[in-house]
Amino acid sequence: MSRYDKSAKVAHVSGHTGSTVADVNSVSLAMPLAVLLWSALQSRQRTFTPYKPVAVLVDFLINCCATLFATTIYASSTWLFNLLLILPAAFLVITSGPGSTGKVPIRPSNQRNHKATPQNRLPVKPFITHYRGSMLVITCVAILAVDFQIFPRRFAKVENWGTSIMDMGVGSFVFSSGVVSMRASLKSQVAGRPPLSKRLLQSIRHSVPLLALGLVRLLSVKGLDYAEHVTEYGVHWNFFFTLGLLPPFVTLCQTIFDVVPSYGALSMALATLYEVALDRTDLGKYILTAPRTDLVSQNREGLFSFIGYLAIFLAGQSVGSFVLPRPEPTSSAATRTQNARRSILGKLVMATAVWTLLFYWSISYSYGLGLRLSVSRRLANLPYVLWVSSFNCAQIALCCAIEQYLFPNLYKATTEDEEKQKAKAATSPILSAYNRNGLAVFLLANLLTGLVNLTLPTLRMGTFESMAVLVSYIAVLSAVALFLDHKDLSIKL
Repeated sequence: MSRYDKSAKVAHVSGHTGSTVADVNSVSLAMPLAVLLWSALQSRQRTFTPYKPVAVLVDFLINCCATLFATTIYASSTWLFNLLLILPAAFLVITSGPGSTGKVPIRPSNQRNHKATPQNRLPVKPFITHYRGSMLVITCVAILAVDFQIFPRRFAKVENWGTSIMDMGVGSFVFSSGVVSMRASLKSQVAGRPPLSKRLLQSIRHSVPLLALGLVRLLSVKGLDYAEHVTEYGVHWNFFFTLGLLPPFVTLCQTIFDVVPSYGALSMALATLYEVALDRTDLGKYILTAPRTDLVSQNREGLFSFIGYLAIFLAGQSVGSFVLPRPEPTSSAATRTQNARRSILGKLVMATAVWTLLFYWSISYSYGLGLRLSVSRRLANLPYVLWVSSFNCAQIALCCAIEQYLFPNLYKATTEDEEKQKAKAATSPILSAYNRNGLAVFLLANLLTGLVNLTLPTLRMGTFESMAVLVSYIAVLSAVALFLDHKDLSIKL
């Protein structure tokens, strides 16, 4: 086999059936557990304050290498690896006195330059940064790791029906983008929403760079005769086209929000209508089996799965609408149960429960109840939308619970400057850097993936060689992300 064997590369990522939902959950649990270990070290030992080279290395090992190890060398021992993450965290929490919980060093500030109490309606929340940063890390890890033998085939994208880590990664990227996009929407609600024409124009401006990247990727793949899995998105379509079309369509959906004031309901309605079209018409058969005779049929997966990804984005916005704003003060007269339900964590738990129940209802059939459908990332059908929404709500809820326990006084600052310092001290700098320039890092990950595949025989490399390449790859991505953050640069694409 030559150094770059296109047919072997395509075969390596084709025809897979995935694994179980429980397997995906057990592997991905390494992400919030890594956040737990980082938070325990910071809240108890101040390991990452100040952020010196040793702290950078530990941060990298916990929040980047742990994800890489969970999906490669520890893929057959997921619960053992999870135990290796949770035991030191539990030891730190148990052996540390409760008086040290959540305290962070605060630099003195000039009180005349700061308001007496924080007024920012949309403060930076470390648990959101940790969630989105972790999702970006595992996405970047998987897009290269899948080309090595050390990455289990059960984690690769399924051909038609099933669940896998990479199937979840694509949906999670869209869901997390929906969560953070609500920041701009919430700001516009206060300032007054511009007319539809102006919002559409702004959304198209956001789309142009992404569509241009999609075009560049298309020309590069065709020009270099690079291996591509056609049934993933189609002959010409790629994920950048999907991302690029989201902003204008989301803007159009926001006009419906005036009639149906719930992004969750909009998401469910859109996914349901799409599922009806798949099941009650020949659309599903067309997407899966039609010959590729024209431009539409050649790219049918990308064109029609966009509907499902739009529903996932709206589901992310539904979560962002209540996790991004400042926590509402709880009433002393209310019961503990009422306060818990009103809290962000309580709402996240409820959202997770609802999406999870809907997911299992869609794939099950017992006592005459349930739809008995199968998950399909290729179609981005209703079960896939529900699965992605359930999974991501659970991930956010875990990160939120970790923050509330280990940094309980995070949102009880007396000044805005103090609140910002507390939030910064409670946030992993590496995950913050990934979150800040997520799309730019994702683009760099795609470029490096192509470079590695064109220059190295990835399918023939052993465990040691594979891990050396993968660790070096994620180290380069992390270094670039930290460099951009250190220079206070945010690359908006």
